[in-house]
Amino acid sequence: MTDSPQALIRLQTELRACRRCPGMHPPPVLGQPVRSPVLLLGQAPGDKEPRLQRPFAWTAGKTLFKWLAGIGLDEQQVRSRVYMAAVCRCFPGKRPRGGDRVPSPREVANCRHWLEREAALLRPELLIPVGKLAIAQYLPVQRLSEVIGRVHRVDCFGREIDCIPLPHPSGASTWHRTAPGKDLLVQALGLIGDHPAWRALRSE
Repeated sequence: MTDSPQALIRLQTELRACRRCPGMHPPPVLGQPVRSPVLLLGQAPGDKEPRLQRPFAWTAGKTLFKWLAGIGLDEQQVRSRVYMAAVCRCFPGKRPRGGDRVPSPREVANCRHWLEREAALLRPELLIPVGKLAIAQYLPVQRLSEVIGRVHRVDCFGREIDCIPLPHPSGASTWHRTAPGKDLLVQALGLIGDHPAWRALRSE
């Protein structure tokens, strides 16, 4: 990890000014510039997060933080000890038929530059991608049941690290509330809770 949070603060200052994607709705939404061995990667903010200026600030966030509280860190502790990023940092907008628009490959590529720089500063030991879009940046995923509930070794911009995916905590999804997703979620959370990087955060 970087020895000084100032490098992360400078990077986030640049990121907040980013307007590379004309189809996105700025401002970018960022987590706290915290030095952490754990990188939590979401998909993209919803329509409430830009106003509230923090990731996972609405309904899905309540579910996510409930999951993580079960393995030892409440919402405030997660926000202050885990570096929270996303595949895309701006709200993509709504689809004509409802729901949030999925970011385009070009938008994902534009934002990947920021993630690469964050990873270089943090040198994380544990990656937690949340949701299929985030997981797919590191693992081939056809079905969530093939990747949730396991520890994977993945390439994180030239460094091999542990990756423990989680399903998206959306209220619209039933995957994490029904079999086999419910049991696989419990298994994944147990693996995160037992990981040395997460245990280190609990002991702070």
